[in-house]
Amino acid sequence: MSFLPAPPVDEISSLSLATAVEESEFSQRVLIRSIISRPDGGAGLAGQTVRVGGWVKTGREQGKGAFAFLELNDGSCPANLQVIVDAAVGQLSQLVATGTCVHVEGELKVPPEGTKQRVELRVHKILDLGTVDPAKYPLPKTRLTLEFLRDYVHLRPRTNTISAIARIRNALAYATHTFFQKHGFLYVHTPIITTSDCEGAGEMFQVTTLISDAEKLEKDLIKNPPPSEADVEAAKLLVTEKGEAVAQQKSAKANKETISAAVTELTKAKENLSKLEERFKLKPGIPNKDGKIDYSQDFFARQAFLTVSGQLQVETFACALSSVYTFGPTFRAEHSHTSRHLAEFWMVEPEIAFADIQDDMNCAEAYVRFLCQWLLDNCLDDMEFMVKNFDKSAIDRLRMVSSTKFIRISYTEAVAILEEASKERQFENKVEWGIDLASEHERYLTEVKFKSPVIVYNYPKGIKAFYMKVNSDNKTVAAMDVLVPKVGELIGGSQREERYEVIKERILEMGLPLEPYEWYLDLRRYGTVKHSGFGLGFERMILFATGLENIRDLPSILIWTHCAENRLLTLFDSRMSMSDCYDRFENVYIDSPTGSSAAANLYCGSQLVCEFIEFLLFLNLHD
Repeated sequence: MSFLPAPPVDEISSLSLATAVEESEFSQRVLIRSIISRPDGGAGLAGQTVRVGGWVKTGREQGKGAFAFLELNDGSCPANLQVIVDAAVGQLSQLVATGTCVHVEGELKVPPEGTKQRVELRVHKILDLGTVDPAKYPLPKTRLTLEFLRDYVHLRPRTNTISAIARIRNALAYATHTFFQKHGFLYVHTPIITTSDCEGAGEMFQVTTLISDAEKLEKDLIKNPPPSEADVEAAKLLVTEKGEAVAQQKSAKANKETISAAVTELTKAKENLSKLEERFKLKPGIPNKDGKIDYSQDFFARQAFLTVSGQLQVETFACALSSVYTFGPTFRAEHSHTSRHLAEFWMVEPEIAFADIQDDMNCAEAYVRFLCQWLLDNCLDDMEFMVKNFDKSAIDRLRMVSSTKFIRISYTEAVAILEEASKERQFENKVEWGIDLASEHERYLTEVKFKSPVIVYNYPKGIKAFYMKVNSDNKTVAAMDVLVPKVGELIGGSQREERYEVIKERILEMGLPLEPYEWYLDLRRYGTVKHSGFGLGFERMILFATGLENIRDLPSILIWTHCAENRLLTLFDSRMSMSDCYDRFENVYIDSPTGSSAAANLYCGSQLVCEFIEFLLFLNLHD
């Protein structure tokens, strides 16, 4: 919501107290947004007593320490509420520091004429106070670079930029569910851990317990050495002796109690032998079979990975429920250091039964246009902040996309256009039929040639995934990419190959094993159906909307290639042994600062765990 000009005084005075703001149902405060985002800027609420809470953006003492002005923000909107605190109410020096959290009660008042605020809060009582040591607080009130904030991921949501991005991200997520629910799609959850590679590129994070199991076993074998061969032979001899004793008792026709006691001793001897033989076979290290890692000993009894896409799994629902979508995290172990790649990112992936590539393109276009219009209608104040501070064309770009019919051209036509353009301009990547279009090619088409979003379809078969429908020319597949200004590819999708023999052949062509995809092939064996779908990279949509240059500034938690390297090299040395790393990690965690909230400690601990895992991956890659 944008801020409108102040209404006439008589119109303000006519506002009834019936329009009083209510406290949040689950929080002891009134949202600052509900006060200052009113058409009158909150002036009509003057005289009302409210409780508000937030963090001090700026604070200053005035009148020789008689009172203080605080600019308070609770994250509900970009604007701050001006709060005035008299020295008699609280110790001003504890209130004015940037980052201080205050929960106060006071009366809303119309400020003197000539001030930019429409309303301010005169504090009567301080309910709660979270103080800050200005000398140690890492986020001063000066302008901070986004690169600097990446080192303070746990505090950066308090900044204007990251909080604005968070609200834009929230709006786009809400819009996503609204769009698909409105059009009759069912929301389904797909697994994060999978045994299949959707893209067939092999760039997947592996999920395994073999390493931790091997480390536990190694420690256990040191603490409790395995039995020797002599111990095992002695146990076998004892079993033989106990067995003979039972046979003797039976042949002597001993009483039932005597025979039962002998059998019990034999059973104990056999159980002991079994345990000894099992421990005797234990070997330190990762289990091997025929010179390869034995994944049958792993947690899932086979190789498992973090998913690169929920598409294959969501197809199972599309082939029963018709129109479905999934929206969740995906992971790529892609060694890319560009401003457009993350190791963890979110994907929106709809799947539509009885739909061909044309239906797929229609849905993708409608969805993107809906997202852009949603931001204009529901998040304009945050978009105005992005325009003011980062990209002056961001709102105009949203308006253009939301109101423009997308250009549609085939891949062959796109290459021809780029080849013609290359006669007058130099592309870093050579243009020829069969290449995967680079970002510079995509942006040329959208920003220079057409000045509009572009959908490119019918890509070469050799550069696309196995599940895409092969066209009648046997050279191309019914794939499409939605290209937009600023970021290039925003959506990738296709009509899926529904013919059993064709998709089976494609899997083998890609060098993939059939066994992990047998369940996927079943969808073609039993009641196959024409269907299509696409995936939208959620962070790329935010990048497009906000005009920011680096995708690493968009997630709430930063995960990209070697993102933990800079912060952890001071804690862990690459020359350390694995056990030394664990010891150092344990010491760092135990010695972490105390005195903060339990939630903060939990967050910092989990964040350090994540970074430690990233660092171990870094060590492994650089070994």
